[in-house]
Amino acid sequence: MSLTFAPDDAESIPLYVISSENLDAIPAEARAWADTNAFVGSLGQTLVVPSADGAIACALVGFGTAKARARGRFQIAEAATKLPTSTYHIAAGLDGLALEEAALGWLLAGYSFDRYVKPSKSIAQLKAPEGVDAARLEIIAAGEALTRDLINTPTADMGPGDLEAATRALADEHGALLHVTSGDDLLEQNFPMIHTVGRAVGPDPHRAPRLMDMTWGDDGPTLTLVGKGVCFDTGGLNIKPGASMGLMKKDMGGSATVLGLAHMIMALKLPLRLRVLIPAVENSIDGTAFRPQDILTSRKGLTVEINNTDAEGRLVLADALALADEATPDLVISMATLTGAARVAVGPDISPYFTNEMKCVQALETAAIDVADPVWRLPFHEPYEAMIEPGIADLDNAPKGGFAGTITAALFLRRFVEAPYMHFDVYGWQPVAQPARPKGGVGMGARAILAALPAMLDL
Repeated sequence: MSLTFAPDDAESIPLYVISSENLDAIPAEARAWADTNAFVGSLGQTLVVPSADGAIACALVGFGTAKARARGRFQIAEAATKLPTSTYHIAAGLDGLALEEAALGWLLAGYSFDRYVKPSKSIAQLKAPEGVDAARLEIIAAGEALTRDLINTPTADMGPGDLEAATRALADEHGALLHVTSGDDLLEQNFPMIHTVGRAVGPDPHRAPRLMDMTWGDDGPTLTLVGKGVCFDTGGLNIKPGASMGLMKKDMGGSATVLGLAHMIMALKLPLRLRVLIPAVENSIDGTAFRPQDILTSRKGLTVEINNTDAEGRLVLADALALADEATPDLVISMATLTGAARVAVGPDISPYFTNEMKCVQALETAAIDVADPVWRLPFHEPYEAMIEPGIADLDNAPKGGFAGTITAALFLRRFVEAPYMHFDVYGWQPVAQPARPKGGVGMGARAILAALPAMLDL
């Protein structure tokens, strides 16, 4: 798996990106061959142009029409898997943000999850295009690969203890500090809901619930990232049907995305103080599992009536968010694979988010377009607050009725934060392979956040 650009001094083959609206951009020496092979610049079309001695003189990649390009992302990355394995450089056809997207997409096309199989064959390499910040893109690709690896790893090898090990490795890599509270110590340190959700795993300390607290940086504004780390979700006593449980290894996708983003921030040495909080649990079933109609008391002191044990993610996040808020950070961002309602609303390709911080909205909406990482703002709709108030407790973890599930979940989380706050309800999974995104775990929203942080925090 190669997620780096080819060396600048490597011999390379010129690659021309040709839109179907500008076929005149085909180099003169390649036009006859393009005509012979019906190359019309359609999106994803590739053509190798031979030299007189049979070597590759250049390659053409179709960029289609503007209408066709609007229906996807990273389309040029498809060429990395179609072209003969060699080293190429983009000679013409792209500039600005389109060139940066193509370069990053090419790197991401080199990702494969091969922990349990022989590595797949290598793909064509690309030299960093002139004018692109190659080091930054390689860091972003590495952060995305970390997120994908964590999500793709099955729970047998990615339980709470394994997620802690991954977090510790990241902390060690960047000189960050990591403090972990686990098992019954969660009760002593007042994280009761994290303990309650994760206590049914049995006596194995490697599977015990825990809270990871990682800090990095000495100067600048304070950013706290909170990631849902439910390493597997059976649904608890409100057990999921088999079809719904099939992808639950990805229920720690929020924590995986947060760790990938944290890598980007630390490797780029952004001038801020970073804190990462990850409540890591398995929502399992045994005689100690929490029950419907139980009433839990959170770290903040708010009581929560349990009306569905399958709405556990917001419970563990609530304790972590309460801890985050105690330090009055400049910005808190939570990321979680929280609700199926979010997928119904916007599908698997878009990251819905919530915030009332208009400065953050403006920065994020612009950045998301620039870096091809789509987001969509949903409202903290105040009239729905009554839906999460059950009457016999402060909050209801699973309001009845089925309406506005992603909004009521976000409103629930907001009750635990007074600081400026953003919440992302991500899917974390690519259901069908697309350019630069194989089927499996995928980062969502992290690149948009990274690009927006300077404006969000006045860096």
